[in-house]
Amino acid sequence: MSVETQKETLGFQTEVKQLLHLMIHSLYSNKEIFLRELISNASDAVDKLRFEALAKPELLEGGAELKIRVSFDKEAKTVTLEDNGIGMSRDETIAHLGTIAKSGTSDFLKNMTGDQKKDSHLIGQFGVGFYSAFIVADKVEVFTRRAGLSAGEGVHWSSQGEGNFEIATIEKAERGTRIVLHLKSAEDEFADGWRLRNIIKKYSDHIALPIELPKEAANEAEEQPAEQEWETVNRASALWTRPRSEVKDEEYQEFYKHVGHDFENPLSWSHNKVEGKLEYTSLLYVPGRAPFDLYQREAPRGLKLYVQRVFIMDQADEFLPLYLRFIKGVVDSNDLSLNISREILQKDPVIDSMKSALTKRVLDMLEKLAKGDAEQYKTFWKNFGQVLKEGPAEDFANKDKVAGLLRFASTAGTEGEQEVGLAEYIARMKEGQDKIYYLSGESYAQVKNSPHLEVFRKKGIEVLLLTDRIDEWLMSYLTEFDGKSFVDVARGDLDLGKLDSDEDKKAQEEVAKAKEGLAERLKSALGEQVAEVRVSHRLTDSPAILAIGEQDLGMQMRQILEASGQKVPESKPIFEFNPAHPLIERLDAEQDEDRFGDLTHILFDQAALAAGDSLKDPAAYVQRLNKLLVEMSA
Repeated sequence: MSVETQKETLGFQTEVKQLLHLMIHSLYSNKEIFLRELISNASDAVDKLRFEALAKPELLEGGAELKIRVSFDKEAKTVTLEDNGIGMSRDETIAHLGTIAKSGTSDFLKNMTGDQKKDSHLIGQFGVGFYSAFIVADKVEVFTRRAGLSAGEGVHWSSQGEGNFEIATIEKAERGTRIVLHLKSAEDEFADGWRLRNIIKKYSDHIALPIELPKEAANEAEEQPAEQEWETVNRASALWTRPRSEVKDEEYQEFYKHVGHDFENPLSWSHNKVEGKLEYTSLLYVPGRAPFDLYQREAPRGLKLYVQRVFIMDQADEFLPLYLRFIKGVVDSNDLSLNISREILQKDPVIDSMKSALTKRVLDMLEKLAKGDAEQYKTFWKNFGQVLKEGPAEDFANKDKVAGLLRFASTAGTEGEQEVGLAEYIARMKEGQDKIYYLSGESYAQVKNSPHLEVFRKKGIEVLLLTDRIDEWLMSYLTEFDGKSFVDVARGDLDLGKLDSDEDKKAQEEVAKAKEGLAERLKSALGEQVAEVRVSHRLTDSPAILAIGEQDLGMQMRQILEASGQKVPESKPIFEFNPAHPLIERLDAEQDEDRFGDLTHILFDQAALAAGDSLKDPAAYVQRLNKLLVEMSA
């Protein structure tokens, strides 16, 4: 045993303590994943050494045969995993094993419920890595040395998975990392060659370097060799380099869990080899659930980049647009240089060509999922729909393709469910309808019950109901689909085109002319509060509504800008009234101008509330309403 120096005891970061406690108590039903997680980390460490050794071959220290070894000791009840990858320095060991530097950590911990089954899903969504060792071990030791440092700069880290860990400097001749798991008394099943071999074949067969186990005698009578012999138990070839016909679905799923740091299977994947002007292989996955940092646009994201099967970098974000940031996978190119950097990636025309092709590949994969498995696509949409809605603004070339993947709630759909696609909407349009009608608002209840929909209900015309905060912004970029333009039913002067008969249009003109005097009285009473007052063609049941000017911001966008502290351009609504409504008929007959003014302001404020707006002067509204109630009861 090496002499230990500079020994100290340090405390875990608070989040690590919480995560350790949750994992130990929530993942009891799937303990064997600890080996998958540790092997995955070891594979990453070897990949990083390969990459750094391109510029500094001396880091290989004469040992270029890279591998992972897993061994066990039944009597001591230990499992040991060793790699000859990049290793860690003392500072790196403290940083990587004592803290969780992962975006979304606090959100993740807030979402914990105490329900073990639910929490195990959340942990899978977050990824656990090294700390999974404590599911089966009551003590974990790590012996490591970073490639390039001297043998005297080795590190020994140990912990019992509670409040703190010990760290010391030791002598370590070989670079890389050795992890020793001291198994809990009930977990000695893992100190068994057959059990470990099965776990490796099940979860880590795809790892692209040898995973070795001690070669065991065929039977107990056979003598063990004097020097330990090792045998490779995994396929040890990069999964994406194999022909699709040779890769089973289970292998694709396990590889996803490795690259996606996820516990659950992906919804879909696409494996393609491109040959010709460009040569590269891609293996892309659609995850089954969203990570916690999905809406943090600055969070690390992207594909694993390999060049001629040599790992170059994690989270290369130049290969897909930001609105597809949820896609996981690998891209392996023959056309890029081995010493490529992030700066070069941003300027290389080859990357632009690959990005364009990979984006189309992902959109085709999503289209295939939508057509082939509606339930799976519903899961996808629930997790990633709002992110996909960023697409039309960011990716003009694929705007129509993205639009075809969008889903909305509608007056003809299931209550509150975003399930209606634009192609489906167009397929059931009314005869003579040449527009796609929509209404946006803060909530489903608000838009579903909006007075703006009255004429559409009467005529049986479907309207899309948009309630995500991003929707109004989306519609400013999505102006048409399949030759049909979008129309906001709360904006401008509603024109139903051929859906209104000539008789309807003639009647509307006659009513508008007949009520010009009332419109002028209403405008005079409301003054500067409105841009215009006119007879409404939208209403059948309500007395009045507020319409938005053709070029004005809608309610959603105004609220978003106000919440972010930005100056909102001033605009005034258009007051529309329903001349056939008893209240408007009563108003028209009112001779007392003060009473007329009070009633008009009450109708205006009610229309504002129905539109989801807040009242400028709630006290005045209450006073007018109370005054009216007193008069009625007198």
